[in-house]
Amino acid sequence: MLGFSDLGKVLIVLGVVIAGVGVLLVMGDKILWIGKLPGDIIIRKEKFTFYFPIITCVILSILLTLIFSLFRK
Repeated sequence: MLGFSDLGKVLIVLGVVIAGVGVLLVMGDKILWIGKLPGDIIIRKEKFTFYFPIITCVILSILLTLIFSLFRK
């Protein structure tokens, strides 16, 4: 069962994550490397574009894992 201090930590982490996503959305055009790393898959056809930023997802996953591990204890 979560106590109030544990719930507070969870809310702080969620707030930081939401704020980080907001910053990325606002500054996405200015941060050139997001979504354009080597290994990201882009397939362009005449009327179709498939985009899968696999390396960007891996890097974001590693960063989020490190952030969450700091708040685990």
